Amino acid sequence: MSHATSLRGIPFEKIKEKVTEFIREEVKNKIAVIGLSGGIDSSLTAYLATISLGKEKVLGLIMPDSSSTPYEDIRDALTLASWLGINYRIIYIDRIISSYLSSFDLADKKALGNLKARIRMSILYYFANVNDAIVIGTGDKSEIYLGYFTKYGDGGVDILPIGDIYKTEVRELSVYYALPKSITEKESSPRLWPGQTAEGELGITYEVADRILYDLIDVKVSEQELIKKWGKSGERVLELIKASEHKRKMPPIALLT
Repeated sequence: MSHATSLRGIPFEKIKEKVTEFIREEVKNKIAVIGLSGGIDSSLTAYLATISLGKEKVLGLIMPDSSSTPYEDIRDALTLASWLGINYRIIYIDRIISSYLSSFDLADKKALGNLKARIRMSILYYFANVNDAIVIGTGDKSEIYLGYFTKYGDGGVDILPIGDIYKTEVRELSVYYALPKSITEKESSPRLWPGQTAEGELGITYEVADRILYDLIDVKVSEQELIKKWGKSGERVLELIKASEHKRKMPPIALLT
């Protein structure tokens, strides 16, 4: 396993070569702006961006809010930025959230969580505009297909370097490239509200979901065969894919001709 991913057998160094080449081609002579959450996706993406472009061309934005960002996430994001040697800024979004909530009532937990994600996207693009930069997204293949991202929030980016890498592969790659242990062993969560976990919200573990997605996307197993093999878990993955289809497409247009 030290030389290949668990699902597709692609050597880890080949993945690094492909992704870093992609980042260089897309960013060109600009700089990259990336949100650092202290999680494995943003950490691996920042690592790959840094070795692609050089530390002077990567700006990390750490954007916590006091209600749902634990101290260890801020610590891990700072540790990563220091480890990579990149420039970074910490911007607490509490006052921005409060400004929204002073204008209207927002009792819905999910709506508030999505608002936080969209505030962070707006900040990333502000710094990208100021610096003539590219916003690098941190979404992985599992999150994209399962729809586990906020539309026009963390889904609002310019490029997705790890968008063809499954979540379990992201974790293995992070260990392989010796990212800080506190990051590689952390449970996945977007931290949009206290106690939120990705697998708890999805209703399925990434270990199982990735193998189902692999069968569906890479092996091209039919939906009927998938359900026969995986049962309720297969049905759950198909349900998540279909429910989030709108997130992976441009908005429909009323064509006149």
